[in-house]
Amino acid sequence: MTKPDPGSFRDPLSQVFTAGDQILRGLSPQGLADFEAVQASPFFGAFLADGKVVATELLPAGSHQLHHQWAGVLRHQRLPVVSYPYEWTFEMLRDAALLQIDITRTAVDAGFSVKDASSYNVMFDGVRPVFIDVGSFEKPHRNEAWPGYRQFCELFLNPLVVQAAGGVGFNQWLRGSVEGIGLADTVAVVPLRRRLRKGLGVHVTLQARADRKHTAAEVAAGPTGLTGRRRGGFSPSLLTAQLNNLEKTVRALRWKAQRSVWSDYSDRSHYVGQDLPAKEAFVAAAVEALSPALVLDLGANDGLFSLLAAEHGATRVVAADFDHLVVDRLYRHLRETGETRILPLVLDLVNPSPGTGWRSRERRSFVDRVRPDLVLCLAVVHHLALTNTIPLNEIVDFLAEFGTDIVVEFPHPDDSMVKRLLGQKRPGLFADYTRDQWERSLDRQFSVTEREVLGTRTLYRCSLRSAHR
Repeated sequence: MTKPDPGSFRDPLSQVFTAGDQILRGLSPQGLADFEAVQASPFFGAFLADGKVVATELLPAGSHQLHHQWAGVLRHQRLPVVSYPYEWTFEMLRDAALLQIDITRTAVDAGFSVKDASSYNVMFDGVRPVFIDVGSFEKPHRNEAWPGYRQFCELFLNPLVVQAAGGVGFNQWLRGSVEGIGLADTVAVVPLRRRLRKGLGVHVTLQARADRKHTAAEVAAGPTGLTGRRRGGFSPSLLTAQLNNLEKTVRALRWKAQRSVWSDYSDRSHYVGQDLPAKEAFVAAAVEALSPALVLDLGANDGLFSLLAAEHGATRVVAADFDHLVVDRLYRHLRETGETRILPLVLDLVNPSPGTGWRSRERRSFVDRVRPDLVLCLAVVHHLALTNTIPLNEIVDFLAEFGTDIVVEFPHPDDSMVKRLLGQKRPGLFADYTRDQWERSLDRQFSVTEREVLGTRTLYRCSLRSAHR
């Protein structure tokens, strides 16, 4: 069945649909004319060849049922995982912003424009940003400046600025507003002395001042007065200069955090003897047995087991962790080493990304979007149960929502890390945190196909019971 994508309805000239594993795009007559023009331009083919724009083909007229409604139909490559900007790290959003600038500037040089500049128009294939909104290319209208500038600022530049210059993470902010971060909020967060550095005076301070003057003029004019900003003439040279300045500004932004809650966890000094190699062997055997197309590694930290899964047969891996700094470090490491099979994401398991936007459907929940063939949940259960006070039954139910097999680790009450956490709690408060209770919880949803005790921890390989699939 061909269904409209709930996140693609704002552009009347271009709408995305899904049909099984296919990603399709319906084009209006104007949208089709714009696409055929851009398709004939050499820059578009070059971007397709480089993988900077999602692989796209124009279907023959009348070959699909969507042709009854739309003048043209495109088929796009389906990327392995849909992720959103509020799940990206600072460096990921920065790379996506640079891709948007590169594509827009090249299109302008070829006589085109890109009408949208939303960070949701970029997705990641591993650590490679890919532009997916092919319908946003158009021939520029006369007397119109770049329409995507404000959107670029609100969904790319301002989030980077508030984190790099203001010290405030953008993830929760973007998750709370599909429109991004406005200039007024950015100015309120970032001190003036920092805004005057590295190009922020032009794109933040002066723009905020112009916004205030414009708003004041509209109020003074009343309902019959100003109806919108006067648009400057479309000048490719001026727009290219603006894009060059934006690129310089984005490249100058750096997030300089050095330590976080889990940034030093990778030493794994709490493992003794052969426990860590045995754990690696257990996980590797599970991956090899399943040959999964997609593995989800929850609490991935530095990506040790994500890399191990990729090395032992997983086609793709999502490495998710709530600590922005460790995920950002992992992204930079994967980018530098050329490892393209792993997608690192910022995800708080206690508060995973929900459905949001229009009717809470425009941006789908994490569990709805990421449907793995195997879930790794290693060194996580005790933190959820003891730090976040999530009952064991609830933890198991959450893992079952992914609808697939799991490899999960349960640290016993006498484990050194568990003792440390319990030492901070009232005695007897977590008396039900036992291996027996954990296994009873598992049995409600999963069948344990293999278990291995490693010192003070037990590893389980489990299959979801057929009734819960």
